[in-house]
Amino acid sequence: MKNKINLILVLLTAVFFNSCTDVVDIALNTDSPRLVIDASINWQKGTPGNIQTIKLTTITDFHTNVIPVVSGATVFIKSNSNVVFNFIETPNTGVYICSNFVPAINQTYTLTVISNGQTYTATETLQSVASISSVTQEIQTGLGKDFLKIKTFFNDPAVQDNYYLYKYKFTKNLKPEYSLDDDLLFQGNTFFSLVLEEDAKAGEQIEISHYGISKTYFNYISKLLSVAGTSSGGPFQSPPANVKGNIKNQSNFDNYPLGYFRLSEVDVKNYTIQ
Repeated sequence: MKNKINLILVLLTAVFFNSCTDVVDIALNTDSPRLVIDASINWQKGTPGNIQTIKLTTITDFHTNVIPVVSGATVFIKSNSNVVFNFIETPNTGVYICSNFVPAINQTYTLTVISNGQTYTATETLQSVASISSVTQEIQTGLGKDFLKIKTFFNDPAVQDNYYLYKYKFTKNLKPEYSLDDDLLFQGNTFFSLVLEEDAKAGEQIEISHYGISKTYFNYISKLLSVAGTSSGGPFQSPPANVKGNIKNQSNFDNYPLGYFRLSEVDVKNYTIQ
């Protein structure tokens, strides 16, 4: 099969760092569709975090508009205390839902997906995130234009290395904007994420999200950006690009899936532009 991908499908939903919409075609040397596992477990501060979703699809031809879903799989996550959380498919959707998940910071979890006689597994630890403390705005002029600069502050913990994923969703934009960060230069201090937005108006809403992520996931997303050669896209749908995540096929090592098993605490702040 002539497998190519549009970068918009590489990292779906959003714009990483800027709003490019360049198209990158990457040839995939596979004879059969490769499984894509979208397993991002997000625990928003102040919520139980019990409802979680995992999506199973396959990569598709560049000219195909419909992404094939994978039904009939067995999907579950086991904690390091041997508690099993089963994900049940909404029939014929490839969407598997758990309603009794119990998130715990620094707990290690193992994902298992059994599909078409193949067993896929990954192990990851749920990462914490510093609470958002405040949001500021100012006007910045550059290249003959005025931009709204939004800064979202937090107090980075001093006793550990932290890695962050930032998301800004303006109500006027279809796509959120994402960026990555680590605390190498500001560990233990107050710091901020930021975004520059053109044509923003008073009264518009922004949903700001900060995610705690692991170093391995940070490196994975960085590698995807390097392979893509651009900053278009977003990280929340498992990217159908030929970059290995942390999920392994225990039945056939060479037939590895695409995607990443990630667990993050997330803090969300809704801000109204002044």
